[in-house]
Amino acid sequence: MRSVYIHIPFCNSICSYCDFCKFLNNDVWASNYLYYLKKEIEKYYEKDTVKTLYIGGGTPSCLSYNNLIKLFNIIKIFKLTSDCEFTYECNINDLSEEFLLFLKENGVNRLSIGVESFNKYKLKYLNRKHNKKDIFSKIALARKIGFDNINIDIMYAIPIEDMSILKKDIKYALKLKVDHISTYSLIIEQHTLLYNKKVKPIDEDMDFKMYKYICKKLKKHGYKHYEISNFATEGHESKHNLTYWDNNEYYGFGLGAHGYINNMRYENTRNFNKYLKEEYRLNELLISTQEEMENELILGLRKLKGVNIKEFEKKFDISIFKVFKIEDALNNKNLVLDGDYIKISEDKIYISNEIINEIL
Repeated sequence: MRSVYIHIPFCNSICSYCDFCKFLNNDVWASNYLYYLKKEIEKYYEKDTVKTLYIGGGTPSCLSYNNLIKLFNIIKIFKLTSDCEFTYECNINDLSEEFLLFLKENGVNRLSIGVESFNKYKLKYLNRKHNKKDIFSKIALARKIGFDNINIDIMYAIPIEDMSILKKDIKYALKLKVDHISTYSLIIEQHTLLYNKKVKPIDEDMDFKMYKYICKKLKKHGYKHYEISNFATEGHESKHNLTYWDNNEYYGFGLGAHGYINNMRYENTRNFNKYLKEEYRLNELLISTQEEMENELILGLRKLKGVNIKEFEKKFDISIFKVFKIEDALNNKNLVLDGDYIKISEDKIYISNEIINEIL
């Protein structure tokens, strides 16, 4: 069984921090895009069973009703398991009763909602168009319609933010009582409005202080910290994202999407005109066994429980201790042995990239 990611590159407005492949929404462009998305899926999908399906963007919730129907007709191509986790990314502004009912009736069972903040100044800085009242009312509406598996994204370490603002954001996030919270420290990427304005990131020590506060507060209120940036109530970990972190295969369809199929990692073009000429793939890379083992380690150590030693040996027919400098990392306390798992201790997960680089 595999997972599927579908990228919808349209938005009603462009956020100041976003470097994903996106365009301002245009109904005709979106319709054309969906026509070629279907052709891409028909070309590459191998008719295998799909255990998780994730529609991301961009802003998939900005599609018109006619284009939503087209998208969900395309989705019928996939052979979904009876318990398939089907996630749809949404902006608060798009959560009307009609839209949510449409998603519910068409099999979506998990929402991922871009809240980002409850603070009006942060929201304006990020070029988000909703407010705190909208967040509470729209998530209440989603619950009323029957969505009981909801993720919200929270962004922190914004240059105009201090600890008091962050604490209020986490306080309000907890009041929502959602099942999953993803928290992201602002990274100022090239080709974004913030980068063009020469905005500088906040001090690293403050970033770390905010991260520690988030971890402590969410854990105290019953959220399991299961991946560097992700927290869930019991049983609500993102099955789709665990596909990535467990280094399992998945399809990526649409502009700029990435996939990992038959030992090959690929990246789709971000060029809209090329996509409409059916020139879908930008590059393809056949992964060697060594690279696959490195990916197993890099992705697995993002999870708080770490990498399963026995499963690694079963998959690659070699001990993980013979491939990487695990003993050194254990001796200097960068890694911890926990039963069948090796993991980065929770107090060092924030610097996981540095630790992984040393191991490699």
